[in-house]
Amino acid sequence: MSTSTLSINSTLSLPNSEYKIPQIGFGVYLSPKDVCVASCKKAFEAGYRHIDTAQYYANEEQVGQALAESGLPRKDVYVTSKILSPGEDVESTYKKIAESVEKLAGKDGYADLFLIHSPNGGNEARKLMWLALKQAQDKGIVRDIGVSNYGIQHIEELASIDSKASLPAVNQIELHPWCQQREVVEYCKSKNIVVEAYCPIVRNEKANDETLASIAKKHNKEPNQVLIRWSLQKGFVPLPKSDTPSRIVGNADVYGFELDKEDMAKLDGLDQGAKGAIVQAVTNA
Repeated sequence: MSTSTLSINSTLSLPNSEYKIPQIGFGVYLSPKDVCVASCKKAFEAGYRHIDTAQYYANEEQVGQALAESGLPRKDVYVTSKILSPGEDVESTYKKIAESVEKLAGKDGYADLFLIHSPNGGNEARKLMWLALKQAQDKGIVRDIGVSNYGIQHIEELASIDSKASLPAVNQIELHPWCQQREVVEYCKSKNIVVEAYCPIVRNEKANDETLASIAKKHNKEPNQVLIRWSLQKGFVPLPKSDTPSRIVGNADVYGFELDKEDMAKLDGLDQGAKGAIVQAVTNA
């Protein structure tokens, strides 16, 4: 798809899947329970049709409430969650996933995508979570499965856990001009794994960067909008997060302009590698 034809309804194909993922999502990282419902509803009003939550965020129930109260058909909203730690075995780990799905979509509902949140728990934890996700997919409560914060060796490890359909649909990692993680991004692209970008606006910590500010001024846009547009034009799925209504709307208003080659090159030149991460860069052993 040409970047000039991007819209808030743009989607990307997932590997080995009949489903597609919206190319922008609304993140609810640690969004407090008392504001999460309102934030999600505002996101729906702004045109978002993709919500990204996690067990760790402790707001899956609120995302489910917002979805139920939105009046939107379930099939029109893409819902992602993540599991951070397994139970004692595959079955108890599966149960944790099923409980999340029920919070998000009701007793007979489904999640569009479920991810392993981090590889940091060790080999056995990764194995239990992946096998439980496979079970959830086989039972139909999860449509696609993937990973987050996975380096190349963690992705390749999946084949030793389960030789069938061992590729994750998605790898969600920290991505923005200061932390571009090019090695794992290129690897994922070579395998057709969709790359999602968390912290795409760097938690607003770079709003005063001279390069970013000059590009924003050139296009009469906010720095956040430039960063989200950069992510989209890179082919990523950015997941901007905000609980401020005006910013929720503004972060979705990124389709009336296009960054030219010079803009993209300047932003590409800001990369600091792993040092540029504000959460974590993956490890590619």
